[in-house]
Amino acid sequence: MAALVDIAGLDFAYGAQTVLECINLSVEAGTTLGLIGPNGGGKTTLIRLLLGLLEPTAGTIRVAGLAPRQAIRRGDLIGYLPQNPQLPGQLPLSVRQAVRLGLAGKTGMLRPYAADDLAFAESLLERVGIAPLADKPVGSLSGGQLQRAFIARALAPRPRLLVLDEPTTGIDRGGQQQFIEFIQSLKREMELTVIFVSHDLRAVSAISDRIACLNASLHYHDVPDHLPADLVYRMFACDLEAMGINGGHVCTHGAVGHEMVDAGTRGRGDAGKDGNADAAAEGRGDAERERPMEEGARETAPRGTN
Repeated sequence: MAALVDIAGLDFAYGAQTVLECINLSVEAGTTLGLIGPNGGGKTTLIRLLLGLLEPTAGTIRVAGLAPRQAIRRGDLIGYLPQNPQLPGQLPLSVRQAVRLGLAGKTGMLRPYAADDLAFAESLLERVGIAPLADKPVGSLSGGQLQRAFIARALAPRPRLLVLDEPTTGIDRGGQQQFIEFIQSLKREMELTVIFVSHDLRAVSAISDRIACLNASLHYHDVPDHLPADLVYRMFACDLEAMGINGGHVCTHGAVGHEMVDAGTRGRGDAGKDGNADAAAEGRGDAERERPMEEGARETAPRGTN
C-alpha cells in the first residue's frame, strides 16, 4: 500500500536546541499511526511540521506528494483536531456554522461553498451525533459535544488524513472506548488515514495499526504487540517518576538507545548514533513546552464524548 505521509531525514532545532533528529517515518494510506513519547520528546513539534507551521532544519515531509504548506493550501488533504479544542464562549456562531468553517480552506474565505460540500457538512452533524444541536450557539456545548463539533469541522472538507492531538486526555475509560469506536467507524466510512497522538498507551494500542515511539529520534516503529515493555519504561521514566512510580529506570530524557527501530526503517537512518541522541537531549526538554500549539489558558478537558 502506498504511503500517504512520508518523512525522510527530518531534523528540527529551535536555535541551538535539537528537538528532532533524523526522523524517517511513513504512514500508509488507510492505516492508523499511534504517535507516543514523553513530554518534550518532539511530538508537538512533529505535528507542527506536518501542518506546515514550522519548516524542517533538514529533511523532507510529504503528504500525498506535497510539502505540508502546499497540502494545507489544498484544503482537502489534512484535517486536524487540536488538544482540548476551545472557542470563545460568546462567539456568535451556531454549531452548523462552526462546522462549515472547515470548508474555508478548501473553498476560500470569500467564495461561496459548493452545494455538495454544504450537504456533506450537514451529513457530518448526523454522523458525529450532534444534529439536534445544529442551531444552538457553539459556545453552549459541553466539552464532549464541542470535541465532536471540531471533529466534524476537521472532516468537512473530506480530507484524506486526520490528525488527532491527545484527543482522549481527561476522558474516563468508558469515554475513551466510545471515542475510539467513534473514530474507527468514521475511518471506515470515509476511508481515512489517521495519526493519533497520545500519552495513553492503552488508547494508542487499541486504535493503531502501527506505533511510532518518539523521543527526539525514532526509537520504535512497528505493530503495537511488539512494543518492548523495557523501552516503554525507559521512554516514560520522567513521567513515571513525576507520578511517584519508579520501575528501576532512571530518567535520562532522551538518552534511550536507538536499537529498537524496526528493520523497515533502520536502513534510512533512524538508528542514528547513541552519542548524538545523548548530546541532543541536553537542554532540549523544555523547548516544546515554551512553544505550545495554542497560546492562552487551557480549559479543563472533557470527561466524556457525550
